[in-house]
Amino acid sequence: MMASGTPDSQARFGQSVKGLLTEKVNTCGTDVIALTKQVLKGSRSSELLGQAARNMVLQEDAILHSEDSLRKMAIITTHLQYQQEAIQKK
Repeated sequence: MMASGTPDSQARFGQSVKGLLTEKVNTCGTDVIALTKQVLKGSRSSELLGQAARNMVLQEDAILHSEDSLRKMAIITTHLQYQQEAIQKK
Protein backbone atom coordinates (compact mmCIF):
# COMPACT_ATOMS: atom_id res chain seq x y z
CA MET A 1 0.00 0.00 0.00
CA MET A 2 0.92 3.61 -0.06
CA ALA A 3 2.67 4.28 3.21
CA SER A 4 3.91 7.72 2.23
CA GLY A 5 0.91 9.59 0.95
CA THR A 6 -1.26 12.30 2.24
CA PRO A 7 -4.34 11.23 4.13
CA ASP A 8 -6.45 12.60 1.26
CA SER A 9 -4.67 10.48 -1.38
CA GLN A 10 -4.87 7.43 0.88
CA ALA A 11 -8.61 7.99 1.26
CA ARG A 12 -9.02 8.26 -2.53
CA PHE A 13 -6.96 5.11 -2.98
CA GLY A 14 -9.12 3.32 -0.39
CA GLN A 15 -12.29 4.47 -2.12
CA SER A 16 -10.91 3.32 -5.47
CA VAL A 17 -10.05 -0.12 -4.10
CA LYS A 18 -13.43 -0.32 -2.40
CA GLY A 19 -15.15 0.58 -5.70
CA LEU A 20 -13.17 -2.07 -7.59
CA LEU A 21 -13.94 -4.71 -4.97
CA THR A 22 -17.64 -3.83 -5.05
CA GLU A 23 -17.61 -4.09 -8.85
CA LYS A 24 -15.87 -7.48 -8.73
CA VAL A 25 -18.27 -8.78 -6.07
CA ASN A 26 -21.25 -7.67 -8.20
CA THR A 27 -19.75 -9.32 -11.28
CA CYS A 28 -19.15 -12.56 -9.36
CA GLY A 29 -22.71 -12.44 -8.02
CA THR A 30 -24.07 -12.01 -11.52
CA ASP A 31 -21.91 -14.90 -12.75
CA VAL A 32 -23.13 -17.15 -9.92
CA ILE A 33 -26.75 -16.32 -10.78
CA ALA A 34 -26.13 -17.08 -14.47
CA LEU A 35 -24.40 -20.35 -13.58
CA THR A 36 -27.23 -21.35 -11.24
CA LYS A 37 -29.81 -20.65 -13.96
CA GLN A 38 -27.81 -22.76 -16.43
CA VAL A 39 -27.53 -25.66 -13.97
CA LEU A 40 -31.25 -25.51 -13.27
CA LYS A 41 -31.98 -25.38 -16.98
CA GLY A 42 -29.75 -28.42 -17.55
CA SER A 43 -31.45 -30.21 -14.68
CA ARG A 44 -34.86 -29.41 -16.16
CA SER A 45 -33.71 -30.63 -19.59
CA SER A 46 -32.64 -33.91 -18.06
CA GLU A 47 -35.99 -34.18 -16.30
CA LEU A 48 -37.84 -33.53 -19.57
CA LEU A 49 -35.75 -36.13 -21.41
CA GLY A 50 -36.55 -38.68 -18.73
CA GLN A 51 -40.26 -37.93 -19.01
CA ALA A 52 -40.08 -38.20 -22.81
CA ALA A 53 -38.36 -41.58 -22.50
CA ARG A 54 -41.06 -42.83 -20.10
CA ASN A 55 -43.78 -41.59 -22.48
CA MET A 56 -42.09 -43.32 -25.38
CA VAL A 57 -42.03 -46.64 -23.49
CA LEU A 58 -45.73 -46.26 -22.69
CA GLN A 59 -46.51 -45.54 -26.36
CA GLU A 60 -44.43 -48.51 -27.46
CA ASP A 61 -46.40 -50.77 -25.10
CA ALA A 62 -49.68 -49.40 -26.47
CA ILE A 63 -48.51 -50.03 -30.05
CA LEU A 64 -47.49 -53.61 -29.22
CA HIS A 65 -50.85 -54.22 -27.56
CA SER A 66 -52.64 -52.79 -30.62
CA GLU A 67 -50.63 -55.03 -32.96
CA ASP A 68 -51.57 -58.05 -30.85
CA SER A 69 -55.25 -57.05 -30.93
CA LEU A 70 -55.16 -56.59 -34.71
CA ARG A 71 -53.55 -60.01 -35.14
CA LYS A 72 -56.29 -61.62 -33.03
CA MET A 73 -59.00 -59.77 -34.97
CA ALA A 74 -57.52 -61.01 -38.24
CA ILE A 75 -57.70 -64.59 -36.96
CA ILE A 76 -61.31 -64.10 -35.83
CA THR A 77 -62.19 -62.57 -39.22
CA THR A 78 -60.69 -65.56 -41.01
CA HIS A 79 -62.67 -67.99 -38.81
CA LEU A 80 -65.89 -66.03 -39.41
CA GLN A 81 -65.27 -66.15 -43.16
CA TYR A 82 -64.83 -69.95 -42.99
CA GLN A 83 -68.06 -70.24 -41.00
CA GLN A 84 -69.88 -68.00 -43.47
CA GLU A 85 -68.69 -70.13 -46.37
CA ALA A 86 -69.76 -73.28 -44.57
CA ILE A 87 -73.22 -71.85 -43.93
CA GLN A 88 -73.59 -70.74 -47.56
CA LYS A 89 -72.68 -74.23 -48.80
CA LYS A 90 -75.48 -75.84 -46.73
